[in-house]
Amino acid sequence: MSHHWARIGERGSLAGMHLMVATQRRLGRWPFRLLLWPVMLWYFLLHGTARRASRAYLLRLDPGLSRHPCKRLWLGYRHFLAFADALMDKVAAWSGDIADEHLVGSGIARFSAAIDAGQGGLILVAHHGNLDVVNALAERHPGLDLTVMMHTRNARKFNALLERVTGRPRPPVLEVGEITPATAQCLAERLAAGGYVVIAADRLPLSGERSRRLDFLGAPALFPEGPFRLAALLRCPLYTLACVREDGTFRIDFEPFDDTRDLRRRERERWIAEAMQRHADRLAQRVRDHPLQWFNFYPFWLNETGSLHDPTP
Repeated sequence: MSHHWARIGERGSLAGMHLMVATQRRLGRWPFRLLLWPVMLWYFLLHGTARRASRAYLLRLDPGLSRHPCKRLWLGYRHFLAFADALMDKVAAWSGDIADEHLVGSGIARFSAAIDAGQGGLILVAHHGNLDVVNALAERHPGLDLTVMMHTRNARKFNALLERVTGRPRPPVLEVGEITPATAQCLAERLAAGGYVVIAADRLPLSGERSRRLDFLGAPALFPEGPFRLAALLRCPLYTLACVREDGTFRIDFEPFDDTRDLRRRERERWIAEAMQRHADRLAQRVRDHPLQWFNFYPFWLNETGSLHDPTP
């Protein structure tokens, strides 16, 4: 799997990222966007894997784009611009610069209610929208025990930038590939005490963890089984969390997804298969509602031989 997402490194220097952040902070959003357009055009033209992956994704949503190459190129460039905007939103979120009035949606109250209930749970997320904005929600609950499980090795530059410009460390991050029986026991104890574990359910880890072929946007794609096997092991409530940008605001959705506390061992495999497809279907609907906020810029769908491949130029 030569084009595994985790092997696709960052582009651009830390100094260049810092310049972009400084421009937005000192001069405002529009000067930042004027600087952003040529930078992202350079990235769009030179980063072939990401550009072709974006095109493959957009054609999944609208096959008719194949007959309109100019429109497809413009939409692809806008896709990259949306990604750059999301990166700057991450910086704003971790800087505490997103005001409460810019956070909307029923998920805000549901998130607070779940925390107040003290049950704890596993939160499934995906690389769609901007989940770092939810940091503004977490700050409303200073006693919240939140553990984030993710792969960070391919984003070291941006993580270093976040900590440098915000002066704040990111929350505790547990590498997805480093789960051991002792780690699982620790997570179970945190959940029992009312804590939450956030885990991405749309990217395959490098560890060789089992995956499952699911239908996603009308074609087969591989999704990791790990988050769902962990949910079955931890025997806990499951939630989904999403945050998308809408007209200058961030709409937050936090919804119950399932509960494995009463799941029997003999039912696990059936439940994992059903829950994974159900989650993929929900994600597909969110993606269709906000198509340019899908940020998996690597080969995602399987070809006829059942393997991932970089789409042709």
